[in-house]
Amino acid sequence: MATPADKVDTKTEHTFRKFKDDDHAPPPWKEQIFNGEHSHKCPTYVHQTPPCQGSCPSGEDIRGWLDIIRGIEKPVGEMSWKEYAFRRSTDANPFPAIMGRVCPAPCEDGCNRNQVEDRVGINAVEQFIGDNALNEGYQFQPGTETGKSVGIIGGGPCGLTAAYQLRRMGHACTLYDEHEELGGMMMYGIPGYRTPRNVLGGEINRITDMGVEVRTKTRVGTDISMDELEQKHDAVLFAIGAQTGRGLPIPGADAPNCISGVAFLSAFNQGHLQTVSGKVVVIGGGDTSIDVVSVARRLGHISNIAEKDRPENIIMGHTAHDVIDIAKKEGADVMLISRHPVENMTAAQHEIDDASREGVSIQGSLTPVAVILDENGRAKALRVAKLHYENGNANVIEGSEFNIETDLVVSAIGQFGDFTGLEAFSNDQGLIDADKHFQIPNKPGFFAAGDIIKPHLLTTVIGQASVAAETINHYFKHEEVAKRPKVDVHHFNLLNKLRETGLQPEHFDAAGDNETRPIDRGLRGTSEDNYAIHNYEDRSKQLIIPADELFLGHFEHSPRYKRKESVPTANEVLGHFEERVSGLTEAETIKEAERCMSCGMCFECDNCVIYCPQDAVFRVEKDKHTMGRYVDTDYERCIGCHICADVCPTGYIKMGLGE
Repeated sequence: MATPADKVDTKTEHTFRKFKDDDHAPPPWKEQIFNGEHSHKCPTYVHQTPPCQGSCPSGEDIRGWLDIIRGIEKPVGEMSWKEYAFRRSTDANPFPAIMGRVCPAPCEDGCNRNQVEDRVGINAVEQFIGDNALNEGYQFQPGTETGKSVGIIGGGPCGLTAAYQLRRMGHACTLYDEHEELGGMMMYGIPGYRTPRNVLGGEINRITDMGVEVRTKTRVGTDISMDELEQKHDAVLFAIGAQTGRGLPIPGADAPNCISGVAFLSAFNQGHLQTVSGKVVVIGGGDTSIDVVSVARRLGHISNIAEKDRPENIIMGHTAHDVIDIAKKEGADVMLISRHPVENMTAAQHEIDDASREGVSIQGSLTPVAVILDENGRAKALRVAKLHYENGNANVIEGSEFNIETDLVVSAIGQFGDFTGLEAFSNDQGLIDADKHFQIPNKPGFFAAGDIIKPHLLTTVIGQASVAAETINHYFKHEEVAKRPKVDVHHFNLLNKLRETGLQPEHFDAAGDNETRPIDRGLRGTSEDNYAIHNYEDRSKQLIIPADELFLGHFEHSPRYKRKESVPTANEVLGHFEERVSGLTEAETIKEAERCMSCGMCFECDNCVIYCPQDAVFRVEKDKHTMGRYVDTDYERCIGCHICADVCPTGYIKMGLGE
């Protein structure tokens, strides 16, 4: 049926079209700047989450502490910017000095600065925050005591983070750990030249000093029963990690000199293992396998080693190395093989590169087939086959099998938990089942988080511990657990910032009266009212801002300030246990933070003020200015030309009002 002509005219008259018929490309940028068209839309200020934060498994407000360091967001009162950045960082992660050293930094992979020249060195800046905090002696403060108590099984990064967050909420915590020291995989899984023990100890002590009770050398399930734990505490959190390595599922893998990467690193980090056999083959491709080969190269080997000093006897706890004669040590022949092609290995690329520099032979697309045994039942070779990848699937190449001679086979292909005395909580994979809020199904008051759910990165288990602590807090308050936000990280909160600076909106009285709110305005309000935040929308829990929403032309090329690294060569690696990374100076840290593009949040560049042809965009008065409230818009002057949005480097301005 034909449409009446008057209705066609009405639709045309009242429909705004940014592009007209036959338009096939936007006009040049300069043309837009100087000849902006009118529209029905006006700018509003929209907060979105930057991809660095969206990529951070522990959910740190990375943009926030970078903006603090560069001086855009300022602390209130006498607090220094260094402490203010530390407080913002540790809202999510209490280990900035450690994570600044060992985190593989998925945040840097997501950094929008990669579209300009190179990522922001987020790890390097975080290390400075953490090291400075230890030097200055910054401490954490517990919250007001609630009378509730949580028993945390496991004193690794997950358990410690949960204790930290729960103490901030005021809940009492007791950490139970079977080791002599706290730290879990940070202490017993990662070598000390990557996590210096004085640094790790300082960050652990800062948490326990909050009033956390610690019971080391105590295994729940044997030294203390689950019934006792349940009676003593109002909730129990399993944070036991996955500290048992999976063996190779091939014939001959039960040989005494076939051991797991987790056991190898634990023996080394406890000081028991001081040398290896002549030829070491490690199977893996992840971070654990890289740590194993790097340690093996540093330890070296001694020819004609005594039977009691064979690595497998040390690692399995049958004995311990006495003082080893360093003068007799030789470089160990170390090889890492992976089912994945080398370029697709899951370990961080710089760690792979460092291992190669240190003399490790790395070969990809190989799969173990069998362990070849000698007459004494010990492994003398690893038989492997070559793999061919097609459409993402690995296929064994027929007739490609060959043997790799070896004195020690180390499997770093996966991990699971040790459930001795806790068998009722294990699933069929040697892990614990938990829901997305880290509650153990059908067991009220029992929670689980970290590697025992699914082995992953340190930063992942730290993020899970924070969520688990929130869930426990809801449990204590008999509250329903709310749905987690789509972008589940720590966000900048403008209302909290306004409160911090004494600029919070006035109290809103819904009843109102004619003196505070004229009757003709009712409850609708206007921009003249001071009981609301105007001209602002927070989409940070729903949206991550991509690079194509930024004005990248604003940013000049600025080379990254890189930390100095002391990675030994193959000839230098033997006995090299010094820390490999040297932190940035204060001046370098500030300069590196200044490279942050503050995606999704104003960083006060003045572009919108300078380029607005109507002088509609203006700076707010100094006594009303704070982070996120630097500019405002006079809508009586605004003509909707969208120039301010076009020249906003951070994507903070959107042409939204009027929709």
